[in-house]
Amino acid sequence: MLLIERGDSDLALSRQAELLSLNRSSLYYQPAPISTAELAIKRQIDQIYISYPFYGIRRITAQLRKDGLVINHKAVQRHMQEMGLRAIYPAPNLSKRAQAQAVYPYLLRGLKISSVNQVWGVDITYIPLRGGWVYLFAVLDWYSRFVVAWALDISLEIGFVLAAMNSALELGQPQICNSDQGSHFTSPKYTNLLLEAEVQISMDGKGRALDNIFTERLWRSVKYEEVYLKDYASPKEARQGLSDYLDFYNYRRLHQALDYQTPASIYFKKGEQSTDKLPIHLS
Repeated sequence: MLLIERGDSDLALSRQAELLSLNRSSLYYQPAPISTAELAIKRQIDQIYISYPFYGIRRITAQLRKDGLVINHKAVQRHMQEMGLRAIYPAPNLSKRAQAQAVYPYLLRGLKISSVNQVWGVDITYIPLRGGWVYLFAVLDWYSRFVVAWALDISLEIGFVLAAMNSALELGQPQICNSDQGSHFTSPKYTNLLLEAEVQISMDGKGRALDNIFTERLWRSVKYEEVYLKDYASPKEARQGLSDYLDFYNYRRLHQALDYQTPASIYFKKGEQSTDKLPIHLS
C-alpha cells in the first residue's frame, strides 16, 4: 500500500495515517541529519545481531573491532538502544520494562505445535533507511510461518504494535502469543488487549536464545532477502518494499520447513492440522 503524497489527494492526513496503520508523525517524515558513518555502523551492528542474536554489547563491540572499526562498548550500547536491539542473554537489558509491569511465564517448553493459530510470536526489528531508520513489528503464526499482520513506524511508541495486533486478531485468535519481556509487551495496553481476546500470554525466559526462534528466522529472511539488498530512502519506500516482500513471503515463497509449500497455503486451512507438515516440538 502506497502512502499518498500531500497535494495528490483530498484525503485527510489523519485518515491516511489510519488506513496505513501509521502514527500521523510518519506522514511528516524528513530524514534527520545523521552521518553516513553512523548509519554504516548501525548497519554493521544490525547484520551482526541478525546473525548472532545472542551476542551482547561487548561481543558485538569485539566483532566490530575485529572487522576494523575503532569503537567502544558505550557507543555500541547507545546505537543498540536507538535501534531497539537487546541481547537475548543475561546482560544489560536495552528494552527494560517498568517495574510495575507484569512478566508472564514461558508457556511453550515441551509444547507440540500441531495447528495454525495455536501459537503466535511477535517482535520488533530495526530497518535501515538511507538517512535514518524505521521499526518493523510483525505477528507470526509459528505453525504455518504466516505473517498474520505487520506495521511500520518511525518511532518505538506502542501505537503501531497495538494497531497491528488488533488487525491480527480480526483475522484469527491464537491460543498463545509469545514475545520477549520488552516494554511494549509488558505494557498493560498490550497485555490487556490479549487478555480481553482470551489469549494466553507467553514471554521468553532470560538467557533463552531459542525461545523466539521462528520470529528470529523471519527477521533473517526479511533482512537478507529484502532489506540488505535495498537502499530505502524513506518510510514510504520501506513500506512498499516490505509490503511486496511480505506478500511474496506469505503467498509465493516456498518454505523448506513446510515441505516447499507456502505459509498461506498452510495457514488458510483455518486451524486444521496439516497432514503435509510434521508437528513442531519445542524443547
